[in-house]
Parts: sequence; structure tokens; C-alpha cells
Amino acid sequence: MIGGGIAGLAAAHRLVELTSTVPYGLDVTLLEAAPRLGGSIATEHRDGYVIEAGPDAFLTEKPWAVALCERLGLADRLIGTRADRRRTYVLHGGRLRRLPEGFALMAPTRLGSVWRSDLFTWRGKARMALDLVLPRGPDRDDESLAAFVTRRFGREVLDRVAEPLVAGIYTADAATLSLRATMPRLLDLERRHRSLILALRRARPAGDGAGRQAGPGGSSGPRWGLFATPDAGMGLLISALASRLPAGAMRLGAGVRAIVPSGNPGAPARYRIVVDGGPAVPADGVVVAARAPEAAALVEELDPRLADLLRSIPYASSATTTLAFDRRQIAHPLDAFGFVVPRAEHVPLLACTFCSVKFAGRAPEGRVLLRAFAGGALRHDDLARDDDALAAMTEAALRPLLGISGRPHLVRVHRHAGAMPQYLLGHGARVAQIEARAHAHAGLALAGGAYRGIGIPDCIHSGEEAAERVLGAIVPQSAARR
Repeated sequence: MIGGGIAGLAAAHRLVELTSTVPYGLDVTLLEAAPRLGGSIATEHRDGYVIEAGPDAFLTEKPWAVALCERLGLADRLIGTRADRRRTYVLHGGRLRRLPEGFALMAPTRLGSVWRSDLFTWRGKARMALDLVLPRGPDRDDESLAAFVTRRFGREVLDRVAEPLVAGIYTADAATLSLRATMPRLLDLERRHRSLILALRRARPAGDGAGRQAGPGGSSGPRWGLFATPDAGMGLLISALASRLPAGAMRLGAGVRAIVPSGNPGAPARYRIVVDGGPAVPADGVVVAARAPEAAALVEELDPRLADLLRSIPYASSATTTLAFDRRQIAHPLDAFGFVVPRAEHVPLLACTFCSVKFAGRAPEGRVLLRAFAGGALRHDDLARDDDALAAMTEAALRPLLGISGRPHLVRVHRHAGAMPQYLLGHGARVAQIEARAHAHAGLALAGGAYRGIGIPDCIHSGEEAAERVLGAIVPQSAARR
């Protein structure tokens, strides 16, 4: 296993789970260049605050993260978002305005709430309603998210809702983001139902409450809502996975330089993993759970064409600034999970999460924890500042929007350099080529957010599938007994 992020850990854990299917011993080794596990996932506990460096939750409508938590014995430690605060603000005209209830990411399901909203002009509202009568779009290999939203709902929905929401999720440019690779369900709804508004209204769960923000597939049940997280933070998932691996299976600070064939058909292992400052590690199978550029360097000698394809997946950088205040320092009611920032507002932020509102137990009583996001594909210049300047920029941007007085009593800056893969137009075809090349090498599999989903559940699923594929190549009969 190369890479100790969530995908690599999920792959290693899955192999350990499947050892009972192997008729002989199975040695699992996880190599991680960093001094800790988890990748972008890290949780700090300080002065009663739960501070997330990276992802703060996972989607529950995709089952793989919840299923893993259940197998790890963490199901009772999962908490959902606060039901009475499931709403979002959008910055428009220098003021935070509530996103109309029933918006499913970029499409309205309650036209009445749209008509009453001050987020759109009457012209924009009328253009949005045209989705009810517009024909299906033409069949094409791919389409950008910006083109799709503009075609179905008009420019205002793109600029004021879809673009900032997508920037907050993918740190990407909606004009180059592949809809087929990121939100294929929307294309499927258009194909099957023509109108997205009608399709999403039919898909809305019965009893969908006024404050509920259902995604394109609806919420996943009453226990957690659309998002869940461990009560102690996402770091608990990492430590739980690590605790299930055999003693000595994890090697931290072990940078890998290359994966090369053993060079000898009679050798006991197919591959040699070349490790910095240490002997090569023989392996019958390898799961590469590194970022695509690093994976490209690892497989260069093994398959130059695969390396070229991996290098064609670009990445964007981002940073989060977490600030803590006394509740009385903030005039805004903080009656939502946070807000997103359209690019047209010229504010150097992508979004801000009200962490202590979104999840219980994130801040002491009477305190507020905020987390703002900067950078991304279109705002990377903002990350040229040092940490102090980035924190000052964030505080200055938030102060007038939330009515903040005084200084924060806690500040944390976390940077994620080149951490977010960009699913550009044609991404699906590119990934199909990558997978075909990788599958040609018995016992080699790729995993992680670069391929078929960036979310925590997607990365877990990717890692587990990669582990099963590699094990099936090593011990073919084990796949039949799973």
C-alpha cells in the first residue's frame, strides 16, 4: 500500500478484513512519506474546540463511509448536522442572503420559495422556470457544469448559486468542470424526465422539512441527514483504521521513489517498491493511493503511457482559516451552516462554515467556531500570502459580513497544496484509459480521489475496490469466497 490517506488506509483495512479468505499468510505493508497518517484529514482538540484541518464530514447517501464506520464499531459515535440549521447563505450585493429552501445544489424544487427570495431578479426567476418547458439537451460526450446550468436555468443561477457551491465543493472552475464526472445524476434526470425541477420534486423524500437541503438523490434518512461525522472529529476515523492494522504494518516517513518489475519471472514477488533510504520492498500486489502526479512518478518505469495519463489530471490548492470568538462578538444570527461566495463579489473567500452551528460539540458553550476557505482553481493567488497574512485577510473579509467586533481568541491556518483533483471536461474518458492501463499490470491498482469521486465515501470505496482487485490477482480463488 502506497499512501496513508483515507483511500490507502481503507485499502489496507480491507485487505486485513479479507485475510480469512487467503489459504496462507498475507503480509500488509503501508508506506507513507509523511510523518503521520490521514492525508488531508486531521483533527485538533484544543480548549474545548474540535478543529478540522480538512474534511469535516462525509455524505451519507453514498454508503461506503457509513458502512466502514459500522465495521469499525464507530456507528454509535456518528453525529449528524443540526436539523434546525440546515440552510445556506449566499453573498450577493455585499450582503448575506438566504438560499431559497428546496434548492438541490443548483436546481429549485420549491418555486414558491424562489419567488419570495431576494437572491434573484424577476428576470432570473422567470428564466429559471423555463426549465419546466425546455426540451432535453443534445446528446454529447461531455458538458461543463456551467454550460449545463446556464442551458437549464440561466446565468443568474450559475453565477449566484451553482458556481459558488461548486467552488466550495470542488475548488474548481465551473466552466471547465465535467458534469458527467461530477454530477452524472443530473444528466440522467434530464434524459429521463426532461425538466430537472419536476424530476427533483418527484425525488424529494416524503415529509421533506422546510429547512432541509436535500441533494439530487434526496437525504439518506432521519438519523444523520445528508452529512455525518464522528463526535470527536474526522481524525477518529483515521485512528480507528490505523488501530485495526497489524503491528508493524505502517511505515511512516517512507517515501517511495518507484515501482519496478521484479525483473525475474521466477522471483517470489512481481514488483519491487523502491523506498528512499532503505531496501526495496518486494510485493505481489501494490495499491497506489497517492495523488495522480506522484502516482505518475511511481509507475514511470513500469508504464510510461500510464504515467503520462496520470500527469494529465491537474490539481488545485486551497487553505482553511479557523477562527474562534465569543458569541457576543458576532451580530449575525448564525442560523445556517454557513455561506458561499460568488466570484463576482470580489471577496477573497470561497465559503465559510459555521462549525459550531453545523455540528454539536465543536465549541464550548457561549463560543463560536468559524472556518473560511480560500484558494481554488480560480483564486490561487490568494494563497501566496503567509499564514499570518492569510488569517488577517480572512478576518477582514468576515468582519463586515457577520458583524464581528473584537479579535478572535484562536486562529488556525491549514494549507492543502495541490490536494484537490480537477475533473475537467473529458475526465471520464481519461480515467477509463488510466484504469485500462493499470488493469494490464496484474496485481497493480490505483485508488484515491483523482478518479471517480473526491468525497470521503468515494475514496473509501476506491481503496476497498483496489484492495479486492489486487487480492484477486494474488489469490484468484479468494475472490470467489468473498
